Amino acid sequence: MINPTPSELEVLHILWELQEANTHTVNTRLNLQRQVGYTTTLKTMQVMAEKGLLGRRKVGKSHVYFPLIQESTAKGNLLTKFVNSTFGGSASNLLMQLLGNENVSQDELTQIKTFLKEMEDKNHG
Repeated sequence: MINPTPSELEVLHILWELQEANTHTVNTRLNLQRQVGYTTTLKTMQVMAEKGLLGRRKVGKSHVYFPLIQESTAKGNLLTKFVNSTFGGSASNLLMQLLGNENVSQDELTQIKTFLKEMEDKNHG
């Protein structure tokens, strides 16, 4: 299980959205969020390919990159690691911490209640 670094996760978010792109396109998108040099983006994507996070194929003189890890898998792995290291593996402690935050809107609470009800029905049905 390979967990992407924060910079790698930024690249993955772009490629999950676009499905595939060259370095120039990814770098342009990254620069909408923060200043990142082209060579930094290129090196990050090359390392990600070596780690097995990205695949690449040659198109003309450049490479087109695509994600080899699914978004749900990556997020699930990162969340599991976070819950284990920060909340002793307790999902309920994580949820209580999140819901104790005064920034949770009524709409979000309604969505959470609906989700919990669906889970409860599925487990008892």
